[in-house]
Amino acid sequence: MIKKLIPTMNRILVRKAELDAKTASGIILQNKATLANLGEVLATGPGEFDHTGNRIPLQVVQGNNVLLPEYGG
Repeated sequence: MIKKLIPTMNRILVRKAELDAKTASGIILQNKATLANLGEVLATGPGEFDHTGNRIPLQVVQGNNVLLPEYGG
């Protein structure tokens, strides 16, 4: 079991959102594909370096909700 993952450079670690298949009133949702690409940022790397050696910070921080690419990693 992996205890802790630490992203490097300009990488982020995202947990995919778990969506309910049923609404509060009991209606069963059959197609959740449009909402299935949401996730929460768990950890971020420090950022990448530009050509002069300055670090470029990431635009997202831990706790942000992000939209994931459909077929991306």
